[in-house]
This record gives sequence, C-alpha cells and structure tokens, in this order.
Amino acid sequence: MDHLVRSSPSRFAIMVFTALILVFTVLFSLPIASADRTVTPLYDALFTAVSVICVTGLATVDMASHWSGFGNILVFIGVNVGGIGVLTLASLMGLVISRRLGLRTKLMAASDSNPSRIHAGPVNEGQAIRLGEVGSLLVTVAISAFVIEVAVAALLFPRMLLDNVPTGEAIWHSFYYAAMAFTNTGFSPNDLGIGQFADDFWFLGALMVGVFLGSLGFPVIYVLARGWRKPRTWSIHVKLTLVTTIALMFGGMLVYIILEFNNPKTFGSLDAGRTIFQSLFLSVMSRSGGFATIDISDLNGSSLLVTDMLMFIGGGSASTAGGIKVTTLAVLFLAAFAEARGKEQMEAFGRRIPSDILRLSVSVVLWGATTVAVSTILIVHITKAPLDHVLFDVISAFATCGLSTGLTAELPPEGVYVQAATMFMGRVGTVTLAAALAASQSRQLFKRPEERPIVG
Repeated sequence: MDHLVRSSPSRFAIMVFTALILVFTVLFSLPIASADRTVTPLYDALFTAVSVICVTGLATVDMASHWSGFGNILVFIGVNVGGIGVLTLASLMGLVISRRLGLRTKLMAASDSNPSRIHAGPVNEGQAIRLGEVGSLLVTVAISAFVIEVAVAALLFPRMLLDNVPTGEAIWHSFYYAAMAFTNTGFSPNDLGIGQFADDFWFLGALMVGVFLGSLGFPVIYVLARGWRKPRTWSIHVKLTLVTTIALMFGGMLVYIILEFNNPKTFGSLDAGRTIFQSLFLSVMSRSGGFATIDISDLNGSSLLVTDMLMFIGGGSASTAGGIKVTTLAVLFLAAFAEARGKEQMEAFGRRIPSDILRLSVSVVLWGATTVAVSTILIVHITKAPLDHVLFDVISAFATCGLSTGLTAELPPEGVYVQAATMFMGRVGTVTLAAALAASQSRQLFKRPEERPIVG
C-alpha cells in the first residue's frame, strides 16, 4: 500500500473514493439504515452512497422519510468525508499509512489545489499552495469545515426555534443543514425541506453563506484566512476565483429576474424585493448548492438552460462544489480575449498565464462535455423523457449540484446506475481520472514538422 501511495497518488485517491462508496453502499443496504427496517434495494443504496460521498444531493428515495436515525447519521458523516475532496482525503490516508508527509504525498495533496502538478513541466508554486505549506493546508481543511459548519448552524438554530421546532430536533437539523450547505450537497432532513423556510430571508441567507464559502475552495479560504487584509499579495488563482464567482452569482441573479419575473409558477407573484432575493438564492444554488425554494420543473425553458450553464461551470477548484470550475472558465475567456487582441500570451492581474494551463482547461471542458453527452444519450434512450429535463438532471449529476426536475427519482434501475456513474466521474474529476489511467508519462526527445490546420 505504501508503494501504491508513492508510485501512483491519483490511482490511490480513486481507490480510496471507490472504497468509501462501496462501504457506504453496504451500510445503506442494512435494515437498520431504513426507517421501516427493510433492506434498501442495491441500486438505491448505491446511488445514495455515490450521491453522499460525491456531495451531489440527488436522490432516488425520500431522504427525509426513508432513512432511520442511523441512516441520517451516515448521510451526515458521508457528506463531510466526501466534501474534503478525493485527493486531500487520499493524502490524509497516505499520511496515516506512510507515517509521514513525504514529497509524493505532498504533491498529491497539493494537486488538489493545483491540478497542473499532475502534468510534466515547471509549476510556479507561488500561484497555489506551496509544498512546504501542505501540512498547514490539511489542517485548514479540517478547521475551516468545522468552524464554518458550526457558525452556519448557530445562525440556523434560533430561526428553527422561532418556527416552533422542538429544541433537540432544531439542534440536529441546524447541523444537518449547515453540513449540507458547506459541502454543497442540498439534502433536507425534514419532510417539507427548505420550503418550510421559503420566506425566511435569515435562514436562506445563512444557507447561501455556507454554500458560497464551500464553493470557494480550500486554497482560497487558506489564503483569505492568512491575509484577507492584503489583496495585493493574493495569488492569481484567488483573484480569478473570487472575481469569476461573484460575477456569475450576480449575473445569474439578473438573468433569472429577467426570465422569471412574469412566471406565475416561480417569481411572478412576488414583489420586487422578494424576486431579487429569490433570484440571488437560485443563482447561488445553481452553481452547486442544490437547495431550491421552487419546483425546478416550473422554470421556463430558457431558465432551465441558464441553470444548465451555471451548474456545468460549478464552483472553485479544490472546493466542495463540482463542475468544470470557475477558473477553467476564466482561463478560456482570457484566451479568447488574448486571441481577439492578437496577443500571444494570456494575462490577468499583471501576471502571465502559461499555455499549458489553457490546454488543461480545454481538456477539462471537453471530457466534461463528453461525459454529459454520453450520459444524456443513454438516459434519453432508457426513459424516453424530454431532452431538456434529462439534460438538466445529467448536468446536475456531473456537476454534483443536486437540483432536479424530478426525473432522477423516477429513473428505472439501469438509469440509476448511469446517473451514479455520472456523479462519480464529475466528483473524481476528469483530470484526476485521466492521470490515474495513464500508465506512465513519456518524454518525447524530438519534434515533428509543424503544419497548421484550418480552424473555424
């Protein structure tokens, strides 16, 4: 095992993730895990395990009524373990096995903050977490998750008491919702879900804070915790993540206001203030949060398409959010701007971005789009359901978002397995999976003749 940790960190990470899913599948299958003390079917147990460990939030059973207290505890533990991230989790496991944080283990942990380390070539350590700081990063992961979840739970608890929720239940539900918000999962422990608090701005605001912080990524939280007063010292990764995240959040809000203000099933009956707030809430949750105060299937077709885009983009790198990541989108736009201006190099915030990062970004988008396309074709063929609903739920699975039109809960067993595989591919990450499948990296000591194809 120690040899595997040292020789192939990515494969070890996927092994850890797969082992966790299998363990939780067995646990969810036990009679003690269900409320009626019956054995949960394998496809439902597997799907729930994948959704929990991949912090997705999609479900094929009623999460509030199907599981017993033991089952709900499994969900709570699973999302916190899965929220740490596959590479960071594998780093911790490797540390336990190796009894020390060696260079390869440090590289494995650092790659969760800078995936370009997986590839050959120089990497500017100043643009991400330095290898010497990986130990501090792992501590930050644990501390930030604990502190943020406790803080969000403290905000939610008094609001539940005001809604006449019994004290014991209010404590449990507060921590449950806090965990689901920070890990960007979106499960609800009560029958009414967050519909019970649909008009409570304080409650919904606390959920948004948890989702926002979870979607930034641990490297960004680490930098902000150390130097939030010195933005000039922030790396380009932190700046790109913050700028792109905020732009998408408020841009999505404006688009939802425009597209849904006259829809009586969603925001059409609300006043201006509530329309703005609910649009902001939907924009935040569409990028991976998974909570919804409205029935997603009631959205206009145009709004469903916008939500598809936001979900596919997702949150920050090395975060609890999914998707292709906001920095990937930022790099693609920077490349387009550079090409339009006739510049050879991408630049942002006074820094030059190397071309290999662009190739990595294109690879992430291409493999992500391929995964979504294949899964969509399979589920459309299996269910004969409308394409817009299938595409929405497939992207939600790939981006580990958790929003659904209701299609996932009605899937036959074969469709459930396809969605589970889509969630796994989205959470493990196409870059990590590709690196794990590659037997070795080879160096090419020669260059072939150059020839330019016609593009566009």
